[in-house]
Amino acid sequence: MTDLHTSPERRFSFGLPPSPGPDPTRDSAPLLIEPWDFVHGLAEIGAWGVAIHDDELFPPGATPQERHSVLGKFQAALDNTGVAVSMFATDLSRHPVFAGGAFTAPDGDVRRCALQKSLRAVELGAELGAPIHVLNAAHEGIAATAAGTPTEALDRYREAINFLCGRVRDQDYPITFALAPGAGEPTGNAVLPTIGHALAFIEMLDHPDMVGLLPTATLESSQSTYRGVAQAIWSGRLAAIDLNVTQGSAGLKDMFFLVKILEESGYLGPRHFGPRPYRGEYGGDVWDFAAGWMRTYSALAAKVRRFADDPDIQAAVAEAGVRELSESAVGRYSTAEAQQLAGRNFDLDALVENGHQHDRLDRLITDLLLGLR
Repeated sequence: MTDLHTSPERRFSFGLPPSPGPDPTRDSAPLLIEPWDFVHGLAEIGAWGVAIHDDELFPPGATPQERHSVLGKFQAALDNTGVAVSMFATDLSRHPVFAGGAFTAPDGDVRRCALQKSLRAVELGAELGAPIHVLNAAHEGIAATAAGTPTEALDRYREAINFLCGRVRDQDYPITFALAPGAGEPTGNAVLPTIGHALAFIEMLDHPDMVGLLPTATLESSQSTYRGVAQAIWSGRLAAIDLNVTQGSAGLKDMFFLVKILEESGYLGPRHFGPRPYRGEYGGDVWDFAAGWMRTYSALAAKVRRFADDPDIQAAVAEAGVRELSESAVGRYSTAEAQQLAGRNFDLDALVENGHQHDRLDRLITDLLLGLR
């Protein structure tokens, strides 16, 4: 049996499970488990980190005394268990004031309030040692299309991110911002709906080196997520990843390739999971559920290693031209190279006959995942 033991080196991270009920994002919904108790539970199942946002620690309106008490309990749990704060986030969606956006709200005071809240959360995240600060872009944008233009929303969102980066630089906090793109509300008017939109946005910032991505791998779009994550890695912008895709029965092959690129790319960030048990399965099942996420990922990582060691698969990889794809075709442009290329004759019919047997490679991978190899 393959050893599926988890280790801190893999950096498994979990966020607090949502409260049960039809609308777990409501302000009045109590936490399913206290943050410090959650930290102790994560330590018992061998997880490395906890991700948390400001309102999970301190509900809006908490007094300074309440904040001090909560922070003391949470920090003590971290110190006693060795669990790290993998990511800290600003919640800019839970309160109704942000229903029309936070950094992109029409009301300037709402935008200033969102920035104030974020500055405080950044400071708290730095105090807790979180290397990544998450901002959820899925809830930003123009709620009604006629109420503004996407370019105006992008201007305001860029203004906010630049301001936060300026504060982090000013205070010399060792923090990377992670933008979580997504389609957001049913209107679909999110400012950064996809990984591609977010990558392009980052390049327009004052300090793009301080900003990365936190994509969510969902069961509904695991193949597109895999390709988006690959581009984020290629761009050097993958700050963290939410691996909700690795729970469930859909898209097993897509899940495998997502784990494969994370394991083989040198990615060192959190392998984060947002625990969302099936409806009605809360309480003590949370820990079995969380352990199951890590076991699923570990099993797929073991398949990745088996992929690399299987001689038949590696022979099929060679025949498929995978290694050739990693080699440059022409290199950087030069006049001499262009003239040499222009003078070559290619036998297209012969190239067609070469073939690469991709179907065979695909079947071998299916056999591997089904335990037939």
